[in-house]
Amino acid sequence: MTTMKLHPGERFPALQVMDERGNAVTLGKPANGCSWQAIFVYRGAHCPMCTRYLNKLETHLAEFAEVEIDVIAVSADSSAQLASHREKLNVSFTVCHGLSEAQIQTLGLYISEPRSEQETDHRFAEPGLFVVNEQGSLHVVDISNNPFLRPELDTLTRGLKWIRDPKNNYPIRGSLSY
Repeated sequence: MTTMKLHPGERFPALQVMDERGNAVTLGKPANGCSWQAIFVYRGAHCPMCTRYLNKLETHLAEFAEVEIDVIAVSADSSAQLASHREKLNVSFTVCHGLSEAQIQTLGLYISEPRSEQETDHRFAEPGLFVVNEQGSLHVVDISNNPFLRPELDTLTRGLKWIRDPKNNYPIRGSLSY
């Protein structure tokens, strides 16, 4: 099976998902007065590692805000699954649902089948992170094929501060991928 991957420096695709209130949200469009957006794709409510990661992400929001990076999380879960998951999430950033399998493929994420009906009732994306800059281009990307590999948040926030500091003039890396 072939997987298409987004390349750093490319325009991030305009993908719409739904927030908890049923409003359409376009991924890659920063909100909250920010010029960049970090999009965290998580596996879904069935994944305890995702719940822990999103709750830990909340403790780093000030660091993202300091460098004007809006934070959003999204999964392929349904509205009802997200509502149920909310009981375990202690986060203030926007959490969305409804990421379709076609959208997951557009993002180049790995897709998994549930192990059982108790896990979930649909295919789901494995973790991914996409940081979109003020031009709407993919500046940072990280994808995984399982829940055990995700960016370490202390390292990620330090790195994003470095990238966002104009004194460093740090370019998009990995743009020569083929």
